[in-house]
Amino acid sequence: MRKLSILAMLAVGCLLASSANAARVGVFVGVPLWGPGYYGPPAYYPPPVYYNPPPVYVESAPPVYVQQNAESNNYWYYCKESKAYYPYAQSCPSNWMKVVPNSPGSGQPPPQ
Repeated sequence: MRKLSILAMLAVGCLLASSANAARVGVFVGVPLWGPGYYGPPAYYPPPVYYNPPPVYVESAPPVYVQQNAESNNYWYYCKESKAYYPYAQSCPSNWMKVVPNSPGSGQPPPQ
């Protein structure tokens, strides 16, 4: 008879637990260890997963440095046929003639 009453209480407890709301309602048998109103530790939810965006690669062309010839800065170029210096005469039928400038700081040929 005692086994039958225990099985009946367990069956009633299972029915109550299955029909109850899922928000921490249950049948407790025994003495509560934590005091009134304590329902156990809160549910554990893992932290959300954040994915890093893919890296952005920006390719830029390397800087171009053009070194000017130091010799070309020390001379002017003169064409005998056109009787003009280089920036004023763009081409020369014969060879260009290197001319030493009049003053050491002068970088431009004399005006035509």
